[in-house]
Amino acid sequence: MATHAGGLTATEDRATVHIDNLVRTLGGRDILNRLQLRIAPGEFVALLGRSGSGKSTLLRALARLDHDVTGSGVLTAPDDVSVVFQDARLLPWKRLLDNVVLGLDGPDAAERGSTALAEVGLAGRERAWPVELSGGEQQRVSLARSLVREPQLLLADEPFGALDALTRLRMHALLRQLCDRHRPAVLLVTHDVDEAIALADRVAVLEEGRIAVDLPVDLPAPRRPGTPRYATLRERLLERLGVDRTAEEGDEVAEGVNAA
Repeated sequence: MATHAGGLTATEDRATVHIDNLVRTLGGRDILNRLQLRIAPGEFVALLGRSGSGKSTLLRALARLDHDVTGSGVLTAPDDVSVVFQDARLLPWKRLLDNVVLGLDGPDAAERGSTALAEVGLAGRERAWPVELSGGEQQRVSLARSLVREPQLLLADEPFGALDALTRLRMHALLRQLCDRHRPAVLLVTHDVDEAIALADRVAVLEEGRIAVDLPVDLPAPRRPGTPRYATLRERLLERLGVDRTAEEGDEVAEGVNAA
């Protein structure tokens, strides 16, 4: 476990992530305000919140990318952390295998990279260029690059936000499959309530720099939106996020009329 800069201290804890009274201040404003969070080894947690609630600030703190920010509190996280961003961030001048193993040491790096590509459905594409891939395929390479290092903690910052609906559903299934296989702890930041329910073991809502709601997703697989328990959980999360369900239902009716 690692101690973080910026006024933070670390502590021994069996959790993969242990956050206690975390404060992060920007421009004189507390973006994170005495935040508390635990993530167990292998646990998948989805984080929802309105814009400006502090989601990105929390991810940057866990990834050790906010050294210029002042703060205090306890933040303990593994040294082995990987990040998946909304865009794949592949180097266009490197082939897929070279992108996957970038910075990876050891004589078996190429073999591990090929295995990782096969796991995301891109076996035999090691010599392809990023420009030859669709957006969904590029995100598959990004996942392979993150998991080839066998991280203890995977941070995912809206990794499927730029994909079309069908590709996003396929990526949900792939991410869940990969996480079940590699067993990292996962913190997924998303604006999509259905995505959070579909993927996570727990869903937390960040509000004014604190965890306002932290709910287990106790639903059997596959998690079908039409079931009463799914609908109840979704309704509770949407209400906490300030979504006007009457307006949302009106939009759905309007879309149906337009489609007809």
